[in-house]
Amino acid sequence: MFNFVKHGMLAWGKTLFQFETTPTNMTDTPAVESTTHDHAVTSATGLLADKLVFAGRWSASAQTGTGQYSGQIIAGRVALGERLRATTSGQTGQVLRILSAQGDELPAAAAGQSITLIWDAEGDTAAQTDVLAHVDQPLEMTDQFEATLRWASSDAQGLMGRTYGVELAHQSAIATITAIKYRVSADTQAHEACRQLERGDTAVCNLALSQPVVFDTYAHLPALGSFTLHDTFSHAIVASGQIRHNLRRAQNVHRQALSITRSDRERLNGHAGKVIWFTGLSGSGKSTIANALEQALHAQGKRTYILDGDNIRRGLNKDLGFTDADRVENIRRIAEVAKLMMDAGLIVMTAFISPFRAEREMARQLIGAENFVEVFVDTPLELCEQRDPKGLYKKARRGELPNMTGIDSPYEPPLGAEYRVEAGESSLGEIISVLIRII
Repeated sequence: MFNFVKHGMLAWGKTLFQFETTPTNMTDTPAVESTTHDHAVTSATGLLADKLVFAGRWSASAQTGTGQYSGQIIAGRVALGERLRATTSGQTGQVLRILSAQGDELPAAAAGQSITLIWDAEGDTAAQTDVLAHVDQPLEMTDQFEATLRWASSDAQGLMGRTYGVELAHQSAIATITAIKYRVSADTQAHEACRQLERGDTAVCNLALSQPVVFDTYAHLPALGSFTLHDTFSHAIVASGQIRHNLRRAQNVHRQALSITRSDRERLNGHAGKVIWFTGLSGSGKSTIANALEQALHAQGKRTYILDGDNIRRGLNKDLGFTDADRVENIRRIAEVAKLMMDAGLIVMTAFISPFRAEREMARQLIGAENFVEVFVDTPLELCEQRDPKGLYKKARRGELPNMTGIDSPYEPPLGAEYRVEAGESSLGEIISVLIRII
């Protein structure tokens, strides 16, 4: 989807912020690597004065029956009679009319203007939102790139595997930091290894997006090479970035079409695939409830599987520790595995502390809200410590086990779980009966 600027302001939820094409405070960032392009840079700053970048939302023109896009010209200019291409849909057409924001007819328009563009597009496959360019100056798309990030948030760290909202030239997507390649020392400009980003850090990172976006390198076209990251819950901006180059892997990996679909597998199984996501402190009872639920479903002839935190860390995630960054990556991998198993038509139960809301929300979005049931096993820390089935709390209190959730590492309780299990309020049988009804 795309968000559009009105009078230089972008709106995210209830937060308004001034949009700047060039991220601030990035004069100390490393030089951007050169890349090969089909068109030449025409100025020292990399701006192409005549390269059109028009982000618009499509609708049918009530007057002419033709298609029209309403939005803002980010860079370049457009004139009547010119032929344009919609980057996402691939549609091409000739500009028939250009209307100003006040509805006046215009012969041409330039960067910064909000317009409605009416054209005679060929075909009927228009994307709801798109970025238009001249047919002889096509724009590129990618869902993975390397960028220089300037971390601005003191409340949220930059962590590998964590998801953030990204805004790039009025385009919106979900971005994941897949690698922090190095941090740039503010004093010496030396490259330093790091696992997470704090306020004021400048670092070169790889990012993966939930969907392709139109882009360019910042050195070549700043309007398509600068972006911001924001927290998916508060919508507060956490970082600004400049694209250094596209990652070739984005063009080398393609989805393989398969003959047997999820619906086929579900029909064979006799039930829909689902993910039941149990979250809560260590010792809260997540695994106990998940195990009992699986027994009940198995008795009904349902095909199930439990992904348990301890079991997964003995294999798939044995390389991960318990730092915040490792916990984020732990949950990212689990969410991907759970999605695959659900696609196989299974009812999947995950029993993980999964302490951070951001990662649980990432899992919900990845798996699909209609397929995701979050179960908050709300057992007080005091009771979890009394139970302490693995002796972990005792070790943590003695200082022998750092990063213990609830002791010296935070747990963020769900704000909108589908089911909340309160300790002592219901019997195990009653809990299972409720869960089966929800499923």
